[in-house]
Amino acid sequence: MKKSLLALAALCVSGLSTSALAVNCSSFPVWNSTAPYGGGTQVQEAGKGYKANWWSQGHSPASYSGQWQEWAPLGNCDGAVSSSSKSSTPPSSSSTPSSVAPSSKSSSSIALSSSSISGGNCTSPQYAAGTNYAAGQLAQNSGSEYRCTVAGWCGSTAAWAYAPGTGAHWQQAWELVKSCGAASSSIAPSSKSSSSVAPSSKSSSSIASSRSSSSVSGNNRVAGDAAPLPKHALVGYWHNFDNGSGVIRLADVDASWDVIVIAFVDDAGNGNVEFRLDPALNKAQFIADVAAKRAQGKNIVLSYGGEKGTVTLNNSTNLANFVNSTAAIVNEYGFDGVDIDLESGAGVMHGAPVISNMVSAIKQLHAMFPDLYVSMAPEHPYVQGGYVAYTGIWGAYLPMIDQLRNELDLLHVQLYNNGGLATPYAAQPYQAGTVDMMVASARMLIEGFPLANGTAGNFAGLRPDQVALGMPSGPRAAGSGQATTADINRAVDCLVKRTNCGSNSPLAAYSDFRGVMTWSINWDVKDGRIFSVPVGNHLKALP
Repeated sequence: MKKSLLALAALCVSGLSTSALAVNCSSFPVWNSTAPYGGGTQVQEAGKGYKANWWSQGHSPASYSGQWQEWAPLGNCDGAVSSSSKSSTPPSSSSTPSSVAPSSKSSSSIALSSSSISGGNCTSPQYAAGTNYAAGQLAQNSGSEYRCTVAGWCGSTAAWAYAPGTGAHWQQAWELVKSCGAASSSIAPSSKSSSSVAPSSKSSSSIASSRSSSSVSGNNRVAGDAAPLPKHALVGYWHNFDNGSGVIRLADVDASWDVIVIAFVDDAGNGNVEFRLDPALNKAQFIADVAAKRAQGKNIVLSYGGEKGTVTLNNSTNLANFVNSTAAIVNEYGFDGVDIDLESGAGVMHGAPVISNMVSAIKQLHAMFPDLYVSMAPEHPYVQGGYVAYTGIWGAYLPMIDQLRNELDLLHVQLYNNGGLATPYAAQPYQAGTVDMMVASARMLIEGFPLANGTAGNFAGLRPDQVALGMPSGPRAAGSGQATTADINRAVDCLVKRTNCGSNSPLAAYSDFRGVMTWSINWDVKDGRIFSVPVGNHLKALP
C-alpha cells in the first residue's frame, strides 16, 4: 500500500506543469529591461516567477525561458494555478509546501527527498560526465533517475559540480525524477569546499600569482575555469576548418602546447555567436577531447574573429546576445576562456561601438566566470601602429587593451602579414622577422610608448607575463613575416635574460616574459613540427 501511494505521488508530481506550481513572489523584484541580473537572481514578470540561469540584461523572462536561454520558470506567483495545467487528482490535505516546492534553480528541479518518490528499477543509462545530454534526456546516478534541464551543464565534464544528485550544483542542470531502488532518507547535493576551487580575483596585481599558483587542476575544473600557465608558454591556434593544412582531432595535438586557441566562433547575427564544428569532426568526441586536454592542465580557448571573421556589437541588444551566446558555448564545450582576434573585417577602428561593447562583454563574461582566460591577437598596426598615428585602425586596440588590462591574461600581437614595425627606438622601421623587430614589439607593450609620435599621450605598459610574441609557424602559415626558429629563440633570450640581443635591447631582463604564440598548430603538424619542437623546447628550458 505504501508503495502504491508513493507511485501515485510521483505521478501527480510529474503531471504538474511549471505553471501549476505556486511560488511566493513577494520578495522577487519586477523584471526591469534596463537592469542587469546575475545568475541565480529571482524576478517576477506577468504574474510568474523566474530565476536567471546566468547573467542577463534586456531579455524578458517570459520570452527567454526556453532551452539554452537565460531564464528558468519557477511557476505562477501567489499560488495562482493555470486551469489548463491542473491535475485531475487534487493534492492531499496532508501535503506541505516543502513536499512539492520548486528548488532554487527552477520549478523543474523539484526538491523531493527520495523517501517521497516511487522506488523501482530505472532503465535510463548511467550518468557519465562529458556526455552530450539533450534537455529532457534521462540518466541515473547514485541510485536515482534524473532529467536534464540545461543541456550545456548536464554535459559538463566537471562531475563534482554537475553530476546529478551528488554534484555541488546539480540542481542547476538536472531535476530528480525518481529513486531507482530502495528509498533512502534524502538525496542532497554534496558540498564543495570553496577553498579547493576558489576563483582568483585577477586584479592587476594578482593575475600572475593566480595563473601561476592556482590549485585548480584536472577534473576539478569547470567551464571558464582556466588552469595556471607555465612561466613560459607555447600558444597555438587550432583550425576548425581545412585551409590546406588539414583538419586534425584535438586529441592528436601534442603536449608541447600550453594554450590551444580554437579558431573560430562564427557571427550568427544580432550579436549572437555560434560554434560550428568542422563536418569532419564529431561533436561528442570533440567535447571529450577538450575535457581530456584540460585534465592535462591545458587551456582551451575560443577565439572571435580571424582574417574574415566578424562580430555584431553595435547596441545593447547585440551586447546581451553576444554575452549570453558566448556563455552558452563556454558551458557546452567546457572552454577555459575567449580570445579576441578581430581584424579589418570586424570594423575595429577608433570610436567604433565594437570596441566599447567588447570591453563590456568581456567584463560581463568575467563576472560570470571569475577565472576566465582572456587573450588578444591583433595585427600590429592596431597596437604598436598607434605610435605612428592614433586614428582609424592605427592603435585602435589600445583602448580595449587598456580597459581590460585587469582581465587580460595574454596579448600576442601578430608580427606578420603587415610589413615592418615603426618604433621609438630607431629612425627606420625594423624589418619583419628580425630579432630587433620581435624585441622592439615586446618592449613597446611592456615599457609603454608615446601615441602619434607623442602628440596623443602615452600607452602604459603591461606586465611582462601578459605579453608574448606572435609569429607564423612556417613558410605556408602566413604570407610574410616568417622568422627562423633560431631567431625567435634569440628574441626570447633577449627579453628574458637580456642575452643574444641584436641592436635593440630591453631596459631590463624580463624574466616573467610569457612566451610565443603561433599561427598555427595545424600548419606546424603539416610541416613536421618544425616550430613547436625547437621553440617549445627552448621555452621549457628557460629559468
